[in-house]
Amino acid sequence: MREDYQTLVDDVSASLGTPATLEDRDFTLIAFAAHEGDEERGPDADLDQVRTRTILQRRSTAAVRKWFENFGITRAREPVRIPPDPAAGVRTGRLCLPVRHGGVVYGYVWLLDDGALDLRDPRVARAQHTATRIGALLAAEAQAGAHAGALLRELLTGPAAGRARAAEELRTTLGATLEGPLAVVAVSPWEASETAPDTGTLTSPGGGPAALPGVAAHCLVPGAGGTRTGDGLDQASGTAGGSGSGATGAAEAKTAGGALAVLTRLRAAAVLAPAHAVGRRLLGLPPSDDVGPAARPASPERSPGPSRLAAGIGTVRGELAATAHTAWREALVAARAAAAEPERFGSVAEWADIGPYRLLGRLPADAAPDPSVRELLEPAHREMARTAEAFLDRAGQAGRTAADLGIHRQTLYYRLGRVERLTGLDLDDGADRLLLHVALKAARLS
Repeated sequence: MREDYQTLVDDVSASLGTPATLEDRDFTLIAFAAHEGDEERGPDADLDQVRTRTILQRRSTAAVRKWFENFGITRAREPVRIPPDPAAGVRTGRLCLPVRHGGVVYGYVWLLDDGALDLRDPRVARAQHTATRIGALLAAEAQAGAHAGALLRELLTGPAAGRARAAEELRTTLGATLEGPLAVVAVSPWEASETAPDTGTLTSPGGGPAALPGVAAHCLVPGAGGTRTGDGLDQASGTAGGSGSGATGAAEAKTAGGALAVLTRLRAAAVLAPAHAVGRRLLGLPPSDDVGPAARPASPERSPGPSRLAAGIGTVRGELAATAHTAWREALVAARAAAAEPERFGSVAEWADIGPYRLLGRLPADAAPDPSVRELLEPAHREMARTAEAFLDRAGQAGRTAADLGIHRQTLYYRLGRVERLTGLDLDDGADRLLLHVALKAARLS
């Protein structure tokens, strides 16, 4: 269907003799067309800062979106002329053709406009008609995507008895999209956007998942993010891969505490780079070619905590119906681990890399801490808890711990003595060390 959008945008550009761009309503780029006469406009006419950034980054910034929406384009049913504003990076004016269907805006066709286009020109009316055709395509794509998302939700979170049917229907719906190895990406916490509550658009700092390369389907799972690792019981929706639409199923309302599930195609079973790219894009982070623990940042990209937006990856091993549910739970746990220790895992964590969190992440996020560490976890003793965790993370190596914390070894021993008094545990006892270490790691998840 991408080819259909490109053909239609090319037709509009050729008809009006001006460059054209198609974006969905979340300002994610779907297609763009230059024009053979662009060089006659001068070097800066086409490549103003906003258009250049949109084409290179495949989406517009939130500031650009707000600036254009101030001209009423979200409510418009006819072409809207927007004047240039060099201060905002818009060197050339725009003619915005709203892309609508059934009373819902699905996107915009943008035409560079230096004032030469007459709104009464029949070619403008024909271009608006083409924009309406695009709206019908995006609406149909959204409807198909909503069905795929509902099937994905059932596959990931529904009763075991219904997973085989959901997997079969999903394969029928998506066809060759599901051929080859797959991974499940969980992004948590996630909320449906307020920009289009009637259709439940899914959005994030990095835009919605619909237009991202490699995405086969996605769904929102309310109740699965932040408060527990349960599967969620509410409705879900999503889109098939390759969609340029930000729209999804009509039943999906804004829901706090949910998680986004994204079924992602891989080039090879052992190569999770496409899943990492999807996770980073959804988090609004720049793409990274280097993935895995060795490439993780030394400092967190966002502050740690259970409400921190993070992503996790679980792989589908074998038959989709039998293993997708497990991959989803693994992805959720990995996302919780990434939120708990961003300095260790980065913002996107793989299930295989999270070590003890593979067990700890299955605990409810609101689980009470072990009584032995309750006092240690009080804000007044935060430095003591941090010291104890660093000591245990380094297998009790005092010299290494003191060096990494930047303190004298005697200071370390003093703090560890206070930890023993606060907890009643003996750090020379292996079982007590294990209890303290597990309790401190579990506290990060709550």
